Amino acid sequence: MAESHDAGQPEERPARDLVPADDELTPAPAFEPLPSLDVDANLSIAVDLPPVQPHEVPEDEAAVAIDDVPVDPGFVASPSEPTTMSVAIVASRLATAPEAADGDPVTPLPASEPFAGSRRDRLRGEHSVQPEPAAMLTADRLLEVNRKTRPGPEGPWQRFVYNVTFRTVNLGDSAKVRARKELDHRIQKQLEGGARFVPVLTRKGGVGKTTVTTLLGMALASAREDRIIAIDANPDRGTLSERVPRQTRSTVRDVVHKAASIGGFTDFSTLVSRDETRLDILASDTDPMLSEAFDENDYNVVADLSARFYSIVLTDCGTGIVHSVMRATLQRADSLVIVSGGSVDEARLASETLTWLEANGYGDLVRNAVVALNTATHATNLVKLEEIEAHFRSRVREIVRIPYDPQLAAGSVVSWKDLKPLTRLSARTLAALVVEGLPAERD
Repeated sequence: MAESHDAGQPEERPARDLVPADDELTPAPAFEPLPSLDVDANLSIAVDLPPVQPHEVPEDEAAVAIDDVPVDPGFVASPSEPTTMSVAIVASRLATAPEAADGDPVTPLPASEPFAGSRRDRLRGEHSVQPEPAAMLTADRLLEVNRKTRPGPEGPWQRFVYNVTFRTVNLGDSAKVRARKELDHRIQKQLEGGARFVPVLTRKGGVGKTTVTTLLGMALASAREDRIIAIDANPDRGTLSERVPRQTRSTVRDVVHKAASIGGFTDFSTLVSRDETRLDILASDTDPMLSEAFDENDYNVVADLSARFYSIVLTDCGTGIVHSVMRATLQRADSLVIVSGGSVDEARLASETLTWLEANGYGDLVRNAVVALNTATHATNLVKLEEIEAHFRSRVREIVRIPYDPQLAAGSVVSWKDLKPLTRLSARTLAALVVEGLPAERD
């Protein structure tokens, strides 16, 4: 018996009946292509874009500019081959352009300047753009002044206080010691660029040229660290070598003969005599006949060899200022020492020597000269030395009095340590004045 269904209830169908039958599926319509359009091949599209800013190289990165310059290679394999190019590196636009891009002038690089610094400038904190020489590394500049590094004072009272206070109270050097050190500093002036020549001369014999040459050389050698030599160029049998302990019989003639075989200072030192102050003296010929043969060419040979090994070359000249050796001496001179005695005729002949030098083209040497007034000559006590000094002060740079000393009056070997303090002070003052007149640098 068939089951009855409630009215109004839909009839349930099995799951498989939910899938439509094949006859119920409707095929999808076929894709219809778009109608063909006729497009022009030369069609262009205009697009408004913002302006492109050109790339600017920063100035600190613009080192070089590279330009392509065509260069003829010498041959071409075929017309189709590209031309050989070379790359030329030119200076930066910062270095070559007279003006920058914005119109402001470009500041040029600082030019090279010669080294002009000094020890005093360094102590003040002033610096030079150029490299410093090794001479600037002094103890005064590098060492920090304190209780450990500060040297003990010199002077009897200053030293006593320094010792009794267990080195805690340092009053400094006495005035006398400070004056001595200041004079040492003046004599120790640095000389760069070769030897300096200082002739000692006058037209009058017997006024003490050899004595002044000896004192000047000893004062220089005792204070300076470099080498000092005094050459006896007196054509009339000079006596300069007799003022120091003689260690060799060699003379200027031996130097001329052995010039080709002298290769270093050791070879040259065997021909000179050295005293306790390290002053080297080259003797003249002992035979007057041979001394006359010592001419201008021979002096130039000796002077050239001396300039290789010494910083200051003193020349003890003879009385004949028209001698050929005198001409060669004056041509090399950097400064002059004129010796005058304390008598009327000695002072007049010394002044005439200055007049002759001025008349022969040595006016600059005269204005830079130093007069050594030897007060140990005869009749010194009878004249007004102040008037003689006033006369020479109007013609030369400085005047120094050389006092009487028994050791000098003996005319024998001079011992520097045995001289009177006033004599040593006069010689050191003369040395300081001579060094101050020498050029500090030379090409």
